[in-house]
Amino acid sequence: MTYREALDYLYNRLPVFHISGASAYKPGLENTVRLLDALSNPHTRFKSIHIAGTNGKGSVSHYLAAILQQAGYKTGLYTSPHLVDFGERIRINGEMIDQQYVVDFIKTYHELTEKVQPSFFELTMAMAFDYFTHENVDFAIIETGLGGRLDSTNIITPELSIITTIGLDHTEFLGNTLAQIAFEKAGIIKSGVPVVIGEMLPETKPVFEEKAAQTASRMVVAESNFNVSFLNNENGTLNFSFNNKRFSSQLTGTYQLKNLATVFAAIDQLKLKDFIITDEAVQEGLARVCDSTGLRGRWEKLSDEPLIIADTGHNVQGITAVVNQLREFSFKRKRIIIGMVNDKDIRGVLSLLPGDSEYYFTNANTKRALPATELMQQAIEFNLYGNTFNTVKEAVQAALSESSPEDMILITGSNFVVGEALELFESLK
Repeated sequence: MTYREALDYLYNRLPVFHISGASAYKPGLENTVRLLDALSNPHTRFKSIHIAGTNGKGSVSHYLAAILQQAGYKTGLYTSPHLVDFGERIRINGEMIDQQYVVDFIKTYHELTEKVQPSFFELTMAMAFDYFTHENVDFAIIETGLGGRLDSTNIITPELSIITTIGLDHTEFLGNTLAQIAFEKAGIIKSGVPVVIGEMLPETKPVFEEKAAQTASRMVVAESNFNVSFLNNENGTLNFSFNNKRFSSQLTGTYQLKNLATVFAAIDQLKLKDFIITDEAVQEGLARVCDSTGLRGRWEKLSDEPLIIADTGHNVQGITAVVNQLREFSFKRKRIIIGMVNDKDIRGVLSLLPGDSEYYFTNANTKRALPATELMQQAIEFNLYGNTFNTVKEAVQAALSESSPEDMILITGSNFVVGEALELFESLK
């Protein structure tokens, strides 16, 4: 079996949520327990940090992984979805999982997989835990897939739980109100385990307070206790201050300031548990977060003239941050390449987008894609105008051919769209 054949098995034999949507969603821990029991419960043999949230959990996960690496801890990182390569989901000290390990895991546990019938997410999570144990990591940063309470990853008992933000996303699974969604995310809070809450909303505050009280968990609210101040954006870095010290970040979106407050709160809690994390490790981890972990697609610059930015914002909360960032720039013409999946709040996202831009509506490469023609028709209702393109490549080529060096091109709306764009620009290097 080759690596390609192993991935084909994962994608085609198992239900894959990021491709198929609701039909692949398997809430609950029954399959997870059966899988991990058969693997001798690898998740009990490393320390972990568990991160949930509507937006920001990917950035916070990578920030913390980079800092822990700089602090000298061998650090595993399990995140989803990937943008270009499956191996992005499972990393140790920034290096993607060994391809032969993926092949051997699929071959070794083929019979178990056929018996348990897990989802793609459940099996890849089990693979990650097995890999982290095999490689003797000191720490693993574990990002939830969807929700928290019934998420496969909720099998772990971490050193620290983190909930970044709460927004209306995946409402068909998690509930139609912020309080209902907060209840699902709060399910990762474990007995006696401290929890960092990135932001507290009036609707979510009682939910988090009640859960923390039930579990006797120390709760820290990052936004009200850790003040991070924007300084400037220069030379491809975001510069900011915290506790009268200057820091920089390779992630340049100013919306990262909220995530950074959560990171500082998390580091503070880890230090209280006697983990050794120096100021220098924090400085260096933040400054080199992308180099250290391989994180991509968060306000990532792909070109200077015209300026091309790729950002994985794909829901109302994420697009709000992207649009706020856009307002900080002034260009001759703004061009927005956008594709979305059909289970998002399409109208909510479109209502936020600027009307002074040229739009390139495209199809995301997934069964869940909203056809570009339908996206364009809905966009017209919000006075957003442009043309449709069958593929991201065609949309990018059209935008480039129509742009001057003084223009800006934003690629957004879906992980699939950004992933295709990243792959395209890699091939052009």
